[in-house]
Amino acid sequence: MTAASRAPAPVVAPRLRGSGRVRPLDALRQTATLAWRSLVSIKHNPLELVDYSITPIMFVFLFTYVFGGQMAGSPEEYLRYALAGVIVQNTLFMTTYTAMSLNTDLTKGVFDRLRSLPIARSAPLFGRIAADLVKQLWAMLLMIALGVALGFRITGGLGGFLGATLMLLIFAAAVSWIAVLIGMLAGDAEKVQVFAFVLIFPITFTSSAFVRVETMPGWLQAWVHLNPVTHLSDAFRGLLLGDASSSSVLWTLAWAAGIVAVFMPLAMRAYRART
Repeated sequence: MTAASRAPAPVVAPRLRGSGRVRPLDALRQTATLAWRSLVSIKHNPLELVDYSITPIMFVFLFTYVFGGQMAGSPEEYLRYALAGVIVQNTLFMTTYTAMSLNTDLTKGVFDRLRSLPIARSAPLFGRIAADLVKQLWAMLLMIALGVALGFRITGGLGGFLGATLMLLIFAAAVSWIAVLIGMLAGDAEKVQVFAFVLIFPITFTSSAFVRVETMPGWLQAWVHLNPVTHLSDAFRGLLLGDASSSSVLWTLAWAAGIVAVFMPLAMRAYRART
């Protein structure tokens, strides 16, 4: 027998299942599957549904009946102005859940388990963002339905309603990349909450979300006119009421594009570093 025949067969190292390149269509399908998994998991955690349902309802009642009489003379009149701002505020605060969920998944090793599967590396991240956008859509529809029940009227018609909804989701998707970056960098979920409140609370209440810009001090108005929450609130309100200005819509979309351009690369780099 020759030496060649006595040589053992070469051992081929097993290839990591999740290391292969995934086709774009497969990646999209995997993202949708993981998004659905996140949505279905609500039945195992009913408290999450409370956050996305009870909290928005509470905000609508609070701003309508506690502040309405003082701010506009009657709750109904203030609701016409403030409902858009309440929805925008709730949408921004809800992006905190994206950051907290990602941070918790990192801590529990969820991404390590998913990485061993033959799926796109970005699918868990995009699936989480997509699922949270669906939850935000639910909260927005719930708040608008409650607003209509309390006397708010969508005078902008179906087109205005659909335009307002689409624009809100576009901006929420953009802000989600800030949430992703915070979730990747924060040490734990508590730090995520601190970062979110430090960022979201000031820009929400120094905008036209709840009060008209002309009622503010002159030195503050300069910032309020630049604030992206002002443009989003004005555009969302205007589309619902049928008197939106093109400038507020364009500024909102420009801010969304700018946020994505800056924070998406940073968030993806942090995501790859952590996973």
